[in-house]
Amino acid sequence: MKTIGITGGVGAGKSTVLDFLRETYQASVCEADKVAHELQRPGEGCYQEILKVFGPEILCDDQTIDRKRLGSIVFADVEKLKRLNGIVHPKVKEWIRKKQEEEQRAGTKLFIIEAALLLEDHYEEICDELWYIRTPEAVRRRRLRESRGYSDERIKGIMQNQKSETQFLKACDRVIENGEDFKETCIQIQKALESY
Repeated sequence: MKTIGITGGVGAGKSTVLDFLRETYQASVCEADKVAHELQRPGEGCYQEILKVFGPEILCDDQTIDRKRLGSIVFADVEKLKRLNGIVHPKVKEWIRKKQEEEQRAGTKLFIIEAALLLEDHYEEICDELWYIRTPEAVRRRRLRESRGYSDERIKGIMQNQKSETQFLKACDRVIENGEDFKETCIQIQKALESY
């Protein structure tokens, strides 16, 4: 089984790349963000610890964590973001490792791990290759405004908390350019996978 870690800045179009890998190559895709959401549900691995650190004001009426409220807290304060990541990411990585082992036993050929903190959390330890999905900043900003309705201020805050392009380029094995023409992106992915 080949394990590829995929990362990139917010709005880079990673989800579109993942869909393509699922549909075209029958890849098993594990998205760290979705795993994190599951682990933050009441009764799951991260819930109580997050509640202890951030208090009951982050809860909705049904006692689930209000992710928008929590997001606005942590994206405005780097130290709080670090604390949240320190709770969530080790548990997410542990869950992904178990999933990777299951997929290996099941005979899966291509296992994809997508994580915003792929580099920070040292996923290179469990990946054969790391891919950086690179997209011009102007395109990323436009996508975030259109698809998520983010304000310029929110986009700026999120981008400031992410690694720079230089850091991504230095740490990743391969760059996939994902600008305006997704057909070009697909060709790059096909060539990359053919090299295996």
